[in-house]
Amino acid sequence: MLKEQFDLHGKLALVTGSSQGIGKGIALGLAEFGAEVIILYHSGKKEAEQVGKEIKEMGQKAHVFQCDLSKAHSVEKLYKSLASQKLQPDIVVINASVQVAKNWDDMTDKDFDYQVSTNFKATLNLFQKFIPSMLEKGWGRVLTIGSVQQEKPHPAMIVYAATKAAVDNMVRNIAMQIADQGVTVNNLAPGVIATPRLDEPVPEIDERINQRMMTPVGDVGQPLDCAAMALLLCSEAGKFITGQNFYVDGGMSL
Repeated sequence: MLKEQFDLHGKLALVTGSSQGIGKGIALGLAEFGAEVIILYHSGKKEAEQVGKEIKEMGQKAHVFQCDLSKAHSVEKLYKSLASQKLQPDIVVINASVQVAKNWDDMTDKDFDYQVSTNFKATLNLFQKFIPSMLEKGWGRVLTIGSVQQEKPHPAMIVYAATKAAVDNMVRNIAMQIADQGVTVNNLAPGVIATPRLDEPVPEIDERINQRMMTPVGDVGQPLDCAAMALLLCSEAGKFITGQNFYVDGGMSL
């Protein structure tokens, strides 16, 4: 039955950046359908613990870990911490990312390294650490959270947008290599979603460019909109979908 295809009981999901926003929405959505969840946060321990509490109130297990993915060897340390508690994820959702909003000619080497290390390098490291165990079991789901900026880069986020495009390319590369081994790898690219990131300051852009950045549906999305797509791609229902990019953007990428 179709309902059974979405059942995640017995599955362990790791969701990075899940103390708020899209990551929180996905963590709660996966838990609602039966997944045990590892909540990974950079800062905001209180918020992360609150997400864990909400998951436990659903009757599911939750684990809270801190990790700064911008730091060297952070993924290796995370892997060892989880292994010490015998936590081996069946599902990995790579949601955490950083953006530095500056005009392209003001972007510094530090800004560049910070975004590339967190958004791109750490994603590859997470692939390297957690996909092998999925291959051994013959079942796994990997979902990266990209951005509509893969298609329509914001002028003030040249590096952030480029890292998201790079991750999408890497998703297709890895998915092709392991497609016949029971592990899917996909990318979900949100548009303008109602999260705390919307309140971060961004340099003003030319009105003619701003018009191209508008959402055709005339509204912002919600984390739940992303969680619904994530559920499909992280469950048995998505077993025949891999190497794909899915925009959840209200038509902004059109």
